[in-house]
Amino acid sequence: MDYKNLVRLVRPKHYLKNLLIFLPLVFSGNLFNLPYLSKAVLSFLAFSLTASAVYVINDLKDKDLDARHPKKKNRPIASGAISEAAAVGLLVLIIAGACVLQYMANFSAMTVGLLAFYLAINVLYSFGLKNVPILDVTILSIGFVLRVLYGGSSVGIEVSKWLYLAVLAFSFYLGLGKRRGELRVNGSESRKVNQFYSHDFLDKNMYVFLGLTIVYYSLWTIDPTQIHKLLYLTIPLVIALIMAYSLAVETGDSDGDPVSVVLSKKYLVWLLTANGALMLALVYLNP
Repeated sequence: MDYKNLVRLVRPKHYLKNLLIFLPLVFSGNLFNLPYLSKAVLSFLAFSLTASAVYVINDLKDKDLDARHPKKKNRPIASGAISEAAAVGLLVLIIAGACVLQYMANFSAMTVGLLAFYLAINVLYSFGLKNVPILDVTILSIGFVLRVLYGGSSVGIEVSKWLYLAVLAFSFYLGLGKRRGELRVNGSESRKVNQFYSHDFLDKNMYVFLGLTIVYYSLWTIDPTQIHKLLYLTIPLVIALIMAYSLAVETGDSDGDPVSVVLSKKYLVWLLTANGALMLALVYLNP
């Protein structure tokens, strides 16, 4: 059994995106509340396995197309390193594992519904919606927002409307940035939908959503209902982080995938760490 390629198939590095699940828990002040934390960890694992199931389904669907792509041809299924039968078997195990973990964490209708909705829209994305302009980016963006809503539902914490809007706006920025990166690195042939986009269109809309992100985030930190009154102190660092990310997208050789962009630049990792540490300090040292 080729375990290395099995790991590559499920894309564990992309689990970094699923850390958004912990945002409601962190900002509620319950990060160190063991019952809450255990539910959040189990939910994180369930969502991560569901995301891996989407990757396996996508790679099975696109194996012939990926085989002709200069970069994607090295994916386990497209290259033949993992057989289709083995991939289907792994898919069944992943979905079963996700169901068990979700049952252990929180089996409420809302939480299960959010997870099922994430799986459904991403399967539809893989089977054709990724070729529909605007809708493709919208689905990518909704995926990030669902992580936050799912994280709040899994521990029974309501998500702030301003935080929801900030995550939504930044998600559209990331989605448009991914398309622009693909267009810049591999041209309009990188994927079918990119034939409908231009660099100027993507660039203009990216920075509209980037501006909205800063506005919504700032409004969230100064919201009168915000229980952590000093979170506004993070605004300058968040702006610096967003600018640094934009610089990496503009000047790097990445195709715009958020995880790849962050991991390719040490200064982004340090800025994310510093911002996270400051937020934790403001929430838990100054309750």
